[in-house]
Amino acid sequence: MDLLDTLTAKGLRRETPTREEALAVLATTDDELLDVVAAAGRVRRQWFGRRVKLNYLVNLKSGLCPEDCNYCSQRLGSKAEILKYTWLKPEQAAEAAAAGLAGGAKRVCLVASGRGPTDRDIDRVADTIAAIKDANEAVEVCACLGLLSDNQAERLKAAGADAYNHNLNTSEATYGDITTTHTYADRVDTVSKAHGAGLSACSGLIAGMGETDEDLVDVVFALREIGSDSVPVNFLIPFEGTPLAKEWNLTPQRCLRILAMVRFVCPDVEVRIAGGREVHLRSMQPLGLHIANSIFLGDYLTSEGQAGQTDLDMIADAGFEVEGAGEPTLPRHRSEAGLGGGCGTGGGGCGSSADAEQAHACGTGGCGPCGGHTDAPAETAVGASVGSSVGTHENDEVRSDLVRVRRRGAGTELAPNA
Repeated sequence: MDLLDTLTAKGLRRETPTREEALAVLATTDDELLDVVAAAGRVRRQWFGRRVKLNYLVNLKSGLCPEDCNYCSQRLGSKAEILKYTWLKPEQAAEAAAAGLAGGAKRVCLVASGRGPTDRDIDRVADTIAAIKDANEAVEVCACLGLLSDNQAERLKAAGADAYNHNLNTSEATYGDITTTHTYADRVDTVSKAHGAGLSACSGLIAGMGETDEDLVDVVFALREIGSDSVPVNFLIPFEGTPLAKEWNLTPQRCLRILAMVRFVCPDVEVRIAGGREVHLRSMQPLGLHIANSIFLGDYLTSEGQAGQTDLDMIADAGFEVEGAGEPTLPRHRSEAGLGGGCGTGGGGCGSSADAEQAHACGTGGCGPCGGHTDAPAETAVGASVGSSVGTHENDEVRSDLVRVRRRGAGTELAPNA
């Protein structure tokens, strides 16, 4: 179709589509879906080949957040039955990170709930970065700690952080509908602080919160404008005990169209399928790999993901390969443009430059959703995968048993799933 031919040609030339073209991708039919995936796949292969970057989350501090983000299980007033614990010690975090690295992860994402870090918190994270890099010098480290104050980004950079994550989540016009304790402008400011300090800026979105197609296009164009080096795409997992508990709005087809739209708008940037892929893409996850070039390995912040080995098998079965630690993530032209920031890339929007890019999407502290929950006891959750479909009971209540609270990994005595 003419639309996909146009979008493919623009993507191969790193040109920005129009808003109307981006909206048209979201409006395509299910009959056209494989054509959409194929077109986005051509753009993905042009800039990233068949490599898939693996990222691993370490939840440094879980729950008890004072912010009221409606999507988050760790929000103020959340009744979600998640793990709650204060700061992990550096050696505990390093041990958790080692499990992900052993599974092939190239980047470790350090996340802490809360509005933003204190100066003491920055010291804690600096010690944690040192512990992780002492054990594996080549690992990329991305921090996700919430809103940054002046000079905190510079301190993280000096401590060895490579990237900073802070998602915009949704459009500026609707941001006040999901959070009231901070503003969209606060988030943009934090991304700017990170980028200005030389950290690779990672910022993405959450789909499925009841937003319109226009909202989705608005936030993706905004991410390009602010210079997001990597764009994590989260699919909302409606937590029981949060205001968005009943928002089951996504289908696998809808998720693939959203990923394709992001790829066309940001053709040469790391696009990550983040929280919710197992729940919403389900058996169509391999098709998502033809569009995105990055995923999380194993578990998320407060929910269990697909088994780590299953992730690796899926990548291999789909004909892709895990990106090696020594391979640059982003295409050469971005690093040669001289816009660099952090280990990954630099400013100039989704079409800017870098060497070994970074990205990440998490679940709190200004990141993205971190999963769902079930009433299943901890022992039955260990080793279990997310269910294969979203449905309803006979009484039409939402089936929360398809998502499992994380009961293993950092903050527990149970081994992480990687």
